[in-house]
Formats: sequence, structure tokens, C-alpha cells
Amino acid sequence: MSETPRPQGTADDAPPVRPQCRRGRATAHATGAAAGAGPGTPHRSDGRPFHTPRGERHADQAGGLGTSPPVPEPPALRPSPLRRVLLPALSAVLFALVTWQVAGHGPLRALDERVGRAVAGAAFPRAVTGFLADLGNASVAVPVLVAAALWAVLRRGRPWSHALAAALAMAAVPALVVPLKTLVDRPGPPAMGAGPHDGFFPSGHAATAAVAYGAALLLLTRSRRAAAGYVLLNAAVGAALVHRGYHWPLDVLGSWCLAALVLWCLSRALSRGRAGRRPRAGRAPAPPDR
Repeated sequence: MSETPRPQGTADDAPPVRPQCRRGRATAHATGAAAGAGPGTPHRSDGRPFHTPRGERHADQAGGLGTSPPVPEPPALRPSPLRRVLLPALSAVLFALVTWQVAGHGPLRALDERVGRAVAGAAFPRAVTGFLADLGNASVAVPVLVAAALWAVLRRGRPWSHALAAALAMAAVPALVVPLKTLVDRPGPPAMGAGPHDGFFPSGHAATAAVAYGAALLLLTRSRRAAAGYVLLNAAVGAALVHRGYHWPLDVLGSWCLAALVLWCLSRALSRGRAGRRPRAGRAPAPPDR
């Protein structure tokens, strides 16, 4: 017995099916006004807005860093008054001790001269030490400070008062060193001969290098790497002055003490200048003049 084959339909002959919206997880937990919007309405499942309003942001602890709006740093992070005066106090005490030993022919002066003769006779390339010693010349250090001051004002936006403060710090070097040399009247190393000199304590070259390069550092950056490079550079300049026979070691040490006092005063002046330019917290900016 034969059966009549049934006609087979194709996909094109199937009736069109109208797409239906199915409830998903986004609408299963809808509440409030979002639930009454009807099926298929896109919204968040928790009913929260897409962005947190600025007024509802919670700042960090009072006085903390990174708060909104910014507030002054907490008192715990500010240097204490003792730390602020520790460096100048130690520098002043050390300078007084060294000056007393040099002027009074104390035991430190005799030891200083023995060490100076030993360093001057050490085998080291004199061309290198000559180059390092020349870094303390005013003809080299002062142009470096002038270039740093111009860069800080024209490129970094520093006020001209900062450049003027650095210039006054540089002018304080001969004003302090020259009278002290005349007052102490210390003879120089054997390499300087017995000719007429104004004295060798403290070293003018070491003080010039320390103040000029230190002032440039304060104007441009406060990074620790730059500060470490500054310390190494001045140590090399001082060692070169002793190796070349231009000064005794205590001459260099006394100059560093004076330079530390001058740079501390400069740092305080620059810090007060920056603090005066900051707007006070909690005060709205003044409206523009019409």
C-alpha cells in the first residue's frame, strides 16, 4: 500500500513570529517609579542614578589629604618648630667651635693641618681636582644661579621676589666671608706660599659653591635626588680645594656652616612667599571687576 507523501515546508513558508519582551534580571527587582515604567524600559536594578551627585560625596577625615574640597594638610605632617630651628642651631654651634679652634690654635687646628697636608700629597688627577675647584669661582657659580633664577621665573612661574631673595643670599657670601678672613687671619697651606693674603678661614670658594648651587636648587626643585647630588657636588668641590692646596679642611667646613645658615634663611623666605600666594581655605574668590 502506498502512502501519499506530505508536503514539506521551508523556513520561508513559516509564519512570522512577533518578538516578545521577556522579563530579565534588570526588571525582576525593579521598585518605585522604575517599576511602573512598564516592561522593556531600561533602568538599573537598584534604582540608583548613574552618577553620584557631587553634593553627596563623602570627604575623607577632616584635614586629610585628597579630600574634596582640598583642605590644609594635617598638623601631624607639618614640621615641628624644633625641626625648623635644628639645622641653623647646629650649624651655628659647629661654626663657633671651628672658629674658636682655628683662631685659638687649638688641637683641632693641628689635626686639621696634618690632614690637609696628607690630602694635598695624595695621588689623584690634578686636572679633575682643578676642574672641581673652579666650580667654586664666582665667575662659574654666579652665572649658574642667574640662569636658574631666570628659568624659575620665566618657565616655572616663580615671582621675581624669589629671584631677588636668591640674589641677596649670594651677596651675603662675601659680606660674611671677607670680614671673617681678615679677623681670623689664618695662614694658608704651603702650596699658597708666604705672599700677602687676606686669610683663608673660611673658604670663599666653598661658600660660593654651596650658596649658589643651593639657591638654584631651592628655586627649581625640592626632590631628594637633586639634594643628594647637591651634597655630593659640594663634597667634591671641598675635597678638590684641599687637594689642590688652596685651603685647609676646616676652612671648607666653616664655609659649609655659613652656607647652611644663609640657605636656611633663603628657604624660609621662599616658603613665606609661597604661603602668601595661596588662597585662604573657605573663602570664595572675589568677583571680577566690572
